[in-house]
Amino acid sequence: MKIKQVLSALERFAPLPLQESWDNAGLQLGLTEAEVSGALLCLDVNEPVVDEAIDRGCNLIVSHHPLLFRGLKQITGGTMVERCVIKAIKHDVVIVSMHTNMDNAMGGVNWKMAEKLGLTGVSFLAPLSAPDPLRAKVEAGSGVVGELPEAMETRAFVELVKKQFTCQCAQCNELLRRPVRKVALCGGAGDFLLPDAVRLGADAFITGEMHYHQYFGMEQQIQICVIGHYESEQWTAEIFRDIIQRECPGVRCEVTANNTNPINYM
Repeated sequence: MKIKQVLSALERFAPLPLQESWDNAGLQLGLTEAEVSGALLCLDVNEPVVDEAIDRGCNLIVSHHPLLFRGLKQITGGTMVERCVIKAIKHDVVIVSMHTNMDNAMGGVNWKMAEKLGLTGVSFLAPLSAPDPLRAKVEAGSGVVGELPEAMETRAFVELVKKQFTCQCAQCNELLRRPVRKVALCGGAGDFLLPDAVRLGADAFITGEMHYHQYFGMEQQIQICVIGHYESEQWTAEIFRDIIQRECPGVRCEVTANNTNPINYM
């Protein structure tokens, strides 16, 4: 099977028109006519990940975060991104990224988060209005909202979130003095959806990053639980694996063994 067939399968699940205007999802570098020797699946592309792909005989890397986010004016090996580009081209490794299109897709990043928490009745938190005819062909939106199987005491809920997302800690506002049942969430930097979570009557809102001032004024209105960008999106490789195994049977999929989180908790 050719790399372009794998790319097509990923884009059928999360069409590129679903990406935000500032994003750079899709094919990052390489020639897609080559036969797939293996796909290495990851959240981020860095030098250890490219080395891992080469060592494991994978000529395709599928990442969530784009390697090429801003344009390169020179490729001299002076930065991590430049070195990744040089090494990938030298070893004929193709790099593909499914970013905000995978965030906004039905069954994408936020749905995987909801699955890890066991939420039921899941729906989009902020459905896309889809003025673009290409977007209108699929159901899409930002964030999701659903319900826990049963209401939980707030501290127990926070501990559940930390356990399910393997977090060392969580940034929370004042603990809610009522049970948590309805949960809204968004992977990555999802604080822009906090007003939507409040409007829909969610008891809690989980995201990866939130600005300091947004914690104010939410006391006893909604439980904020910020778990880290990497932690919120770490399961994205599972989505890639499921799509490829279903749509491209026979393609070897390997989830990276590298933890690419650049943040350390001291």
